[in-house]
Amino acid sequence: MDAWDAIRARRNVRSYTPTPVPEDDLDLILEAGWRSPSARNNQHWDFVLVTDHSQLQELSTVWVGAGHIAGAQAAIALVIPEPPDERTKLLDQYDLGQATMAMAIAATDLGIGTGHSAVGDQDKARAILGVPSGYLVAYLLGLGYPADRPLTPIRKPNRRPFDEVVHRGRW
Repeated sequence: MDAWDAIRARRNVRSYTPTPVPEDDLDLILEAGWRSPSARNNQHWDFVLVTDHSQLQELSTVWVGAGHIAGAQAAIALVIPEPPDERTKLLDQYDLGQATMAMAIAATDLGIGTGHSAVGDQDKARAILGVPSGYLVAYLLGLGYPADRPLTPIRKPNRRPFDEVVHRGRW
């Protein structure tokens, strides 16, 4: 799949087959996050890869919208140091978004679905993952092969009309 097809095929996948994701593919997905841009190249992130099913089950309880993590074949926790100020927080959040999207596109290119989630219970997430205090488990990215249908370019995405979203020169 080329980059444009991967962008058009990417969708949130929350139901996965029991087929394991090969370790080499997981490493490629993680490398995509590692290569993603960050403000001033700070790279404040750390990524924790989880493939143990009991650990995935536990992670699925750290946020009301994380239930799909229990059925995933793997998950990546995106971790950042607790930001010292609002500016750093904003920059780190933006950087994590870029890393998440890079990993999602790389996964899609491999036919692997992704579903993202926030994290509400920081203490529980840190305990499950062994993350030291002073860090936030910002997001989870579930990974696995889609159970419902393969990832193919979506011809008519459920999106606001293009001309309603795009403004040229002025609002």
